[in-house]
Parts: sequence; structure tokens; C-alpha cells
Amino acid sequence: MTRLSADERRDQLVEAAIAVMIRDGVAKATTRAIATEAGAPLGAFHYCFRSKQELLHAVIDRIMRRTLVPTATTAGEDDGRSPYEIIRGTLHAYWDGIRRSPAEHMVTYELTQYALRQPEMAEVARRQYAHYLTVFGEYLEAVARAAGIRWTVDVHVLARHGFGLLDGLTLTWLIDRDDAQAEAALDEYARYLGTVAGR
Repeated sequence: MTRLSADERRDQLVEAAIAVMIRDGVAKATTRAIATEAGAPLGAFHYCFRSKQELLHAVIDRIMRRTLVPTATTAGEDDGRSPYEIIRGTLHAYWDGIRRSPAEHMVTYELTQYALRQPEMAEVARRQYAHYLTVFGEYLEAVARAAGIRWTVDVHVLARHGFGLLDGLTLTWLIDRDDAQAEAALDEYARYLGTVAGR
């Protein structure tokens, strides 16, 4: 059996947790089920994570960051684009990530509801959305650097506004799968961002 480093085992368990949640739902993602999915001993779970809450935070972070970070860091690759074109391009790249992995994003909504219904887990939901706002703020700052602009609205306010919009848009799309309407809404949001982009 190949020995894994602690970081490798942690990554393996996070991916296993996502797989179990997609297949069986968040409520059935027990530590034993996750360890079994990963082909790891149960003790490995407790070695890598202090609690199930810590694992859930890692799951949320993994899903969010692989949706947003690549779109932000590659935003400036094409020279000669206008700020609007860069903003629109990053939003559509983000949306491509949603469309590629809808089951993962369904898990994030299920995680929120699961946590809010259990008093001992409510902090997971609060930290989940605080984390979303932090990551989205980082995304906006990366887009501004790539486009050579500065936001004329406080980035924290812009992150809350923008993430609220995209969160609702994502949930609506998961329900109706209307690509044309989703893309039209993204374009409208890109136009709005263009109005608060200064030099």
C-alpha cells in the first residue's frame, strides 16, 4: 500500500467526501462512509481532521476555489481586450465551471441547509458564506488587476452584492437549466461591473 503524506491523505478524504455527498447526500456522509470511499482507515480521518465541521469547511473551500480561482488568475491572458470583455470573460469562465459540475454545487446548497438545521453545525453555514464572500472578494481584486482597473465601490460591498446575485443565479439554473437566460443575466451583471470600474 502506498503511504500518503498528511496533505495527500487530506486531499483524498476531501474528494471522497464530495463523492459521497453527491451520491448519497450530505446527511449520509459519515466519517466512516468517507473513509471507506477513500479506501483509508477510519483513523486516517481523525488524523487529518479535528472534526467533521473542519472537513465540511475543506469541502466548501475546495468546491468554491476550483470554480473561481482559475477564472480570475487567467483573466488577463488575452492582450487587447477591454475591461468589459475581461470581466465578461471571467464571468462566463466561472459559469462554465458551474455547468461542468452541477452536482457539486447542489451539494453546497444542501450543506447550508443541513448545517442550519442542526444547532451544533450552524457555525458551518455562517463560515461557509463568510468564506464565499472572502473568496469572491479575492476574485474581484484579481479581475481588477487583470483588467487594469479599480473598483469605485468598496470591494466588500461589491463582493456581497455580486455573490448574492451569482448564488441566486446558480440556484435558479440548477432548477430550470435555462442556459440562455443565465448567460443573459451574466452579461447584464458584467455591464453593471463595467459601470463601477474606474482607471
